[in-house]
Amino acid sequence: MRIADELGVDADIVVYRKNPPDEATLREIIAKLEDPPTDLVRRDSLFKKLELTEDDVQTVDQIVQVILDNKMIMQRPLVVTPDTAIIGRPKERVHDLLAS
Repeated sequence: MRIADELGVDADIVVYRKNPPDEATLREIIAKLEDPPTDLVRRDSLFKKLELTEDDVQTVDQIVQVILDNKMIMQRPLVVTPDTAIIGRPKERVHDLLAS
């Protein structure tokens, strides 16, 4: 992650496509998330292909299950610190979090 390098911040990069989070990790991320939890679910062609609706991703339990069932539907990038998690879009949000 270039922003972490620019700021001199140590960062562990986790490629969720190759190493998807388990249920406990997802729940930890959601507990720290500054964004609404439902924002973790991408609203893209996969969302449509799976015939998901907003009603399918309203609760934390639903969100966790949808992501566990379909790892590619999780919004990326995520930036997780010991206290906070954000969706890293736009990239200025990552800079603001890591610079503080």
